[in-house]
Amino acid sequence: MSIIKDIKLAPSGETKISWVERNMPVLRSIGEDFKKTKPFAGLKVALSVHLEAKTAYLCRVMEMGGAEMFVTGSNPLSTQDDVAAALDSGGINVFARYGCDSEEYEACLREVLKVGPNIIIDDGGDLVHLMHTEFTELIPNVLGGCEETTTGINRLKIMDREGALRFPMVRVNDADCKHMFDNRYGTGQSVWDGICRTTNLIIAGKYVVISGYGWCGKGVSLRAKGLGAKVIVTETDPVRALEAVMDGYEVMPMAQAAKIGDIFCTVTGGRDIITAEHFPLMKDGAILSNAGHFNVEVDMEGLERMAVRKYEARHNIQGYVMPDGKTLFTIAEGRLVNLAAADGHPAEIMDMSFAIQALSARYIAENAGKLKCGVLPVPEDIDKAVAVKKLAAMGVSIDTLSREQAEYLGV
Repeated sequence: MSIIKDIKLAPSGETKISWVERNMPVLRSIGEDFKKTKPFAGLKVALSVHLEAKTAYLCRVMEMGGAEMFVTGSNPLSTQDDVAAALDSGGINVFARYGCDSEEYEACLREVLKVGPNIIIDDGGDLVHLMHTEFTELIPNVLGGCEETTTGINRLKIMDREGALRFPMVRVNDADCKHMFDNRYGTGQSVWDGICRTTNLIIAGKYVVISGYGWCGKGVSLRAKGLGAKVIVTETDPVRALEAVMDGYEVMPMAQAAKIGDIFCTVTGGRDIITAEHFPLMKDGAILSNAGHFNVEVDMEGLERMAVRKYEARHNIQGYVMPDGKTLFTIAEGRLVNLAAADGHPAEIMDMSFAIQALSARYIAENAGKLKCGVLPVPEDIDKAVAVKKLAAMGVSIDTLSREQAEYLGV
């Protein structure tokens, strides 16, 4: 039995799913192929990804391929209840509600695992972690899975190094057609979509502090610059810090940036980036947001303890009055600003990311029992195939190597 807010919301969800389907031509073509080939016939798929329209369409494409889908969200504030209702009304097993507490969130994760899935599609690593701690008896059923995010891959690598990972997991985020576009252009646009629509404030002329200069940080910084912000980057990696300097940004420690910034966005994948050390240094009215997977980059507990009063300043914006009278603001309780305060990445970007997911899941199914346990790369032919399909959908043609050129390059 599914867990959703209200089945009556389904028509609104269907409208959203129809819109993204129109704008996801690569995934749509994969769905047409899956209808014919049924690569997941007889298989159960457990999926934990931010449950909004693009994810819903991925679920339907997997179902076209014969999969029995068991679906939950990967963040309590990113589930869209109308989308969940639309999936449920179409017969997919859904266990997710917007705004659920941590206990219900974990209960939903357990619901999709207790069915004994054959393939796991994860976003952040929660499903894989629970499978290895609470559902070990079901691990023999698992052929393998796919991980969507940098954070999730880091967790998997730790498990793999410790010899604890007991089935193959494809690191989808590391595919070129995922991180080069999803992380850079998708995060870059969707973060500012979330901040702008939530605050209704101008970005131009403000000091924006971006913590982390990986692919996501590069995208967020680039879009902030395009909006007219004065961009400051904080980093712990000297090479990335140098790259940010060469890209024209100021680089400094957070203890220094905290005194200057008007808007902060953490996007490191780590924890304790903005802490109780930094809050007293900040300007009155500073806005804190996070685009890392878990809500641990901004120390929300420390902010709660330090504040003398907390109030809702605007929908999805919490104000914290500090002992000296200054007020700091957080967006979406420090959770993913681009999903908890907006609609996530553009459909055209997730078209590539979820195409990689779908084809990697098929790779797991087709190679059942042949792949070693551990963290595996996306096969290069999958990456290239998605790029070719995307270019074709955009009406772009490119040159091809002649035989002589290929021989000269050794490819």
